Amino acid sequence: MNTQTENLKEYSQEELATQPIGAWTGQAYRRVVGSIRAQLAVEKLTQPHWWTLNHASGAPGRWTRPTLTARLTPYDDQATDFDQVYDDLTARGWLTEDATGGISLTEAGEAARIRARERNLHVHHRTHEGISQADFITTINVLRRMVANLGGNGNLPDDPK
Repeated sequence: MNTQTENLKEYSQEELATQPIGAWTGQAYRRVVGSIRAQLAVEKLTQPHWWTLNHASGAPGRWTRPTLTARLTPYDDQATDFDQVYDDLTARGWLTEDATGGISLTEAGEAARIRARERNLHVHHRTHEGISQADFITTINVLRRMVANLGGNGNLPDDPK
């Protein structure tokens, strides 16, 4: 455990019930995504690189540049030029496109994806320290409901495969 979690204070239910959810979800987002981005940067990758590697691995040849860009754009908060991402991964020898534009990973691309996955798992495990699976599931369901209550899609993302 780190010093921050060791010094985590306990509060009454009444105190916790008055907390601003936007502030806490915003801080959680910045910490989790910041940690993931820092780990990916070690491999000289961005989140869009990771998303591309993951989708291409899960469904070789299924995605084209336009279909994958349409799939990933809703998750992007950095105004990413996805063609630059695809070009970069192709230049590294990690991504190929067939005659119909279908995207697939090379062996080197799959190896890079596995390295990136290990880095992401490190963040995942650290994020989940001291949190039961039941509490995590409750948290996800509460956040899904909040998103839906405010007009968003509270359903889980479709499986990319």
